[in-house]
Amino acid sequence: MFETLSALAEPNRLRIVELLRAGPQPVGEISQRLRLRQPQVSKHLQLLKEVGLVGVKPVAQQRVYQLRPEPFRKLHAWVEAYRGLWEARFDDLDVV
Repeated sequence: MFETLSALAEPNRLRIVELLRAGPQPVGEISQRLRLRQPQVSKHLQLLKEVGLVGVKPVAQQRVYQLRPEPFRKLHAWVEAYRGLWEARFDDLDVV
């Protein structure tokens, strides 16, 4: 889970993940939409793939990337644990 947070901490990788929320995209499209050079996008995508945030499938000459749900489920569960903690503290504050 910490690998996920570390990967998302880099602004361009976060922008790539946000773009992929709309659906699978080839590297060239990601590069064009984010106005980044293709080698730079490929490097970011490789790291996102290594930590499991994205998957890739070849389609003819292209590599199409898409988000993988499992790391986001784990991240959601982690955040939810803190949500419960803070809601309990706010409830205690309301009592005071």
